[in-house]
Amino acid sequence: MDTYIFYGITVILLAASFFKDRKKTGLALRKAWKAFENILPQLLVVLLLVGLLLAVLNPGAISKMIGKDSGWYGVLLASVIGSITLIPGFIAFPTAAMLLAGGAGYMQIGAFISTLMMVGIVTMPVEIKYFGKKVTIIRNILAFAFSFLVALVIGLTVKK
Repeated sequence: MDTYIFYGITVILLAASFFKDRKKTGLALRKAWKAFENILPQLLVVLLLVGLLLAVLNPGAISKMIGKDSGWYGVLLASVIGSITLIPGFIAFPTAAMLLAGGAGYMQIGAFISTLMMVGIVTMPVEIKYFGKKVTIIRNILAFAFSFLVALVIGLTVKK
């Protein structure tokens, strides 16, 4: 139901913007479409990969690898995967929801999302160029360690 409310609010605000200034609203919509076109290939690849993962691995296999019963091994596995994966946040959270529905554990998903957002193995060369090797390595190690703290806090607070 919330989705329909947000869509309704968006349509109302878009109409108000359109009546106030058609030219700016048209320009904004063209820019939004261009941004969507730029993001679409990444979105489709990630959705395809997650879809294949969920199709190939049944909930039992996902639970065994990163389910709540996988414990800290699953947290470590999810953290490593999150560290080497480059997925934007707006794709990461729906992906996490799909993995949770497929049998993943909350601690493991917490570690996955936190490393996904904070650890950048793929982006290290660019980061080293701007911040230096030492700062980049320290930042990534601290972010990786922090993901375990996130997993611990989630594990202590969510009892599902």
